[in-house]
Amino acid sequence: MDRDCVEIDGGIMEGGGQILRVATALGCVLGQPVRVRQIRAGRSQPGLRPQHLSGLETVRDLCEGKLEGGEIGSTEITLTPGKIKGGTHLADTKTAGSVCLLMQVAMPCALFAASPTELILKGGTNAEMAPQIDYTVMVFKPIVEKFNFTFNCDIKKRGYYPKGGGEVIVQMSPVKELSPINLTERGAVTKIYGRAFVAGALPIKVAKDMSAAAVRSIRKEIRDLYINIQPVREPDDQACGTGSGIIIVAETSTGCLLAGSSLGKRGKNPDKVGIEAAEILLKNLKHGGTVDDCLQDQLIIFMALAKGVSRVTSGPVTLHTQTAIHFAEKITGSKFTLEKLDNDPHKETYLIECQGMGMTNPNL
Repeated sequence: MDRDCVEIDGGIMEGGGQILRVATALGCVLGQPVRVRQIRAGRSQPGLRPQHLSGLETVRDLCEGKLEGGEIGSTEITLTPGKIKGGTHLADTKTAGSVCLLMQVAMPCALFAASPTELILKGGTNAEMAPQIDYTVMVFKPIVEKFNFTFNCDIKKRGYYPKGGGEVIVQMSPVKELSPINLTERGAVTKIYGRAFVAGALPIKVAKDMSAAAVRSIRKEIRDLYINIQPVREPDDQACGTGSGIIIVAETSTGCLLAGSSLGKRGKNPDKVGIEAAEILLKNLKHGGTVDDCLQDQLIIFMALAKGVSRVTSGPVTLHTQTAIHFAEKITGSKFTLEKLDNDPHKETYLIECQGMGMTNPNL
């Protein structure tokens, strides 16, 4: 088995958990053993953290595979996949580690399973350095479903730093193959909406302040559009711990969704949280692309697996996206091209194009 193993250097480029997620998910889908060395080599705490280990164990269980080196702090793992079965799987980070990152590694595998999959994901729903669950539901889900699959995402309980305790249930059925996507026409922004939330010990005033500050900030650039950012207090029985944050989504006439989000933390002024999210959204609208900088890298794995040519436009290509492309090409043999579009000297718009490998599900 050893000579067939794809060797991955986990310390290059972005150098974080993303390399692990892309490499092991693709290895699982292709039935290809993968060895990842130098895991998170440049991080302050190198090696596997609880969230990474939890994701790896989920992939291993989904495909009845073999995982070597699967312990906290390990800087080298080998995943030898078996047949992807589907079924019900529990992944619990036991920390505030992001459930959305668990979803990122498990979802491609579940798409190529033999039967429907239910993932019970426990951890942080609104965590730093990861998409918020609201982003996953409001932006990622409707766009990624353009690859011709659907999934259900039920937020049972929200969990925040430092304890986590959130729970999300994801259900999906396998597909024969993924269709390519073509998202190149941005269109005009038709509406802006979102939610500013508080949970636990925080008063609703904090959510209202975040929302009002965000609206004021957007109004400076976009004057003629109704902006609806709902302030909400999460019900106590549906939230674990104290947390706050905001997500704002802009929808366009062609169905594009671009967002800006921010999390509150102790000592951070709620106005600042709202303004931060608004500025991220405005920056994403300025480049003229069809996807925002948070969605860019999350689409790469699906573009690589799809049958045919996928195209999306975006702002500057992030290091996360470049990293995902590097490893997707290496493992799947798909081919990506990046091209700067010079249609407007004031905008930095790029076309990300991929000739997908055309993976077909051997289990269906």
